Amino acid sequence: MKVLVIASGGDTPGMNRVIFNLYKKFKDSLFACKRGFSGLIDGEIYPASVFEPKKYKNEAGVCIKSARCPRFITDEGFKKGLKNAKKFDAVVILGGNGSAKGAKRLAENGVKTIFAPATIDNDIEGNEYSLGFHTAVKACCDAVYNVMPSMNAFDRACVFQVMGRRCDKIAKNVANAVGADALVASEEELNFQKIAKILNKNFKQETSSIIILRENILPVEKFISNLKTMAKGVEIKPFVVGHLQRGTKPSKVDIKKANQISKNILKAIKSKQKFAFTYFEEGCCKIK
Repeated sequence: MKVLVIASGGDTPGMNRVIFNLYKKFKDSLFACKRGFSGLIDGEIYPASVFEPKKYKNEAGVCIKSARCPRFITDEGFKKGLKNAKKFDAVVILGGNGSAKGAKRLAENGVKTIFAPATIDNDIEGNEYSLGFHTAVKACCDAVYNVMPSMNAFDRACVFQVMGRRCDKIAKNVANAVGADALVASEEELNFQKIAKILNKNFKQETSSIIILRENILPVEKFISNLKTMAKGVEIKPFVVGHLQRGTKPSKVDIKKANQISKNILKAIKSKQKFAFTYFEEGCCKIK
């Protein structure tokens, strides 16, 4: 049996573990697209061994490379990708919402396809958990814990901008874990007067403040500029957590989740299903 694995969209901690687990099972029968759907379209398909999956099994990133691919949405790009996908008995796709749509389209056109949710945003509909989310939250929390002692030394406030695209899950989980003084996880929560009041109160009490800001609401520099007009005596610093959330070594939780999802991918490959969506529910990984 020839199996193809694709990583599409943003990389997420745990992808390499899944690829390694598949390689352990299929060895020379496992192939990988280089740079996601772009590689599928362009025929950049190689034996998985070329990417040394064992070397990277516990690392973040993705050894087979990833990419976003607008060409796959076009008829011409999809037809080229479909032609290459049909050379395999099964195609495994790791990614987020866009990747899920691509996976489903391949299945609708005759390719046995297995999709596995792998995005730090944890925003895939009908899915309780997405691979990499725990690591992303942990990376944010670690950033807060490592930065705040310095903020405390000067009674400063710090705005931590975290990832999540349009989803508030990372921001909310981080704010809850670190005991943030203020959370802005949506535009509706953008209340400068309320946040400034908290900062001014903390400053008078000679304590620092933690503000968690989800990305794509307002640039952190502008956010701080607006906040300073109402909290004039408070020194406010920005900290963009950024790609630490993607580049941090996968947590023990995500390694365990990667192992769970790998087992279910193997079950899906053996099944007669044309399209399988492997997802997490109540701490377990199942096939839908």
